Amino acid sequence: MSERINLQSVLRKYGVPLASLGVVSSHEDCLKLRERLMAIQDLSQRKEQDYLEVDCTFYIAVHDIDRFLAGESPYIAYIYI
Repeated sequence: MSERINLQSVLRKYGVPLASLGVVSSHEDCLKLRERLMAIQDLSQRKEQDYLEVDCTFYIAVHDIDRFLAGESPYIAYIYI
């Protein structure tokens, strides 16, 4: 599994990204996704992670969804290239 790193670490390791891809969702779909991720955590007694692995391998954490829903971030996740 890939390690989750923040933007500052990406910049230090890879330099300034050439482009970024932002992931958005409807408010309703985002809430449904959050409920499913929290249910996985609850059923696994917090042994499973609170993020969703997507085929192209970027991670959406519950914290990221909360920031998006609160209007703190315009995207659920970013992919830096």
